[in-house]
Amino acid sequence: MSNADTPSPPAASKEPRTERGRRTLRKLLDAAAIEFGEKGFHDASITGITGRAGTALGSFYTYFDSKDEIFRALVNDLSNRVRVTAAQALNSDMSPLETERSALAAFLSFAREHKEIYRIIDESEFVDPASYHSHYESTARRILERLHKGAALGVYREGLREEHAWAIMGMNVFLGLRYSIWSEDGAVDEIAEWANSILRDGITAPANRERQA
Repeated sequence: MSNADTPSPPAASKEPRTERGRRTLRKLLDAAAIEFGEKGFHDASITGITGRAGTALGSFYTYFDSKDEIFRALVNDLSNRVRVTAAQALNSDMSPLETERSALAAFLSFAREHKEIYRIIDESEFVDPASYHSHYESTARRILERLHKGAALGVYREGLREEHAWAIMGMNVFLGLRYSIWSEDGAVDEIAEWANSILRDGITAPANRERQA
């Protein structure tokens, strides 16, 4: 089982202590992703989750006390899986620009495979605002850390701020919506390269950049 498949644990008192328990928890979270992704939070049910997971109702209550609790755990789990998926696509030999391109391509691929992530994350804004905020705030922090590292290497300019990280994240989120959820037009590497060109070259004409310098 890879890190990306390792479920984010529920409350510490209910964290599985055996491999069998971890597999059961993984089944419940995967089933919850489908149930919430298809029906939305309000129409989804615990019995629907356990039915999809092929587990007994008692197994659910071994790890979660309510539908709200598994939804909150699922948002954290999906956020963690996005983080791990992006990290696994990167290596220390990549330039800062290559790092951003590869991270975006990995996210686009993940979203194509797990289309339910958009509905679940969007609903979390109302069902569990803390998890919603945490998902985006932690993602922006990772981007900002990479921007600062790139600036330290002399690839990016100095003075990059949190706002730059949120702008890049916003671009990535909507590229995922358009090219992974609404349709799968284009190869993810090509889409990531077009987005990367904005970081590399900007969108003003070279002559215009010279006049504004």
